[in-house]
Amino acid sequence: MKVLYFAWVRERIGKGEEVVEPPASVTTVADLIGWLAGRGEEYAYAFEKPKVIRAAIDRKHVKLETAISGAREIAFFPPMTGG
Repeated sequence: MKVLYFAWVRERIGKGEEVVEPPASVTTVADLIGWLAGRGEEYAYAFEKPKVIRAAIDRKHVKLETAISGAREIAFFPPMTGG
């Protein structure tokens, strides 16, 4: 699946997107964040506070408990404020 990173999440990881193949045990957005956080120091830094990270599956905002089965694209970004 394609994973997109935006704003300071992208800055901390050092890339805007990548294709990943998480293990079968990764079934939710929260699981994916945990798995990504274990991939290296930059990922651990980006996802050090997973509850502040927002996610979207196939361009629809979702909660951390949402299943990722069938997702083509998952995006991670910090909370945004209006302006």
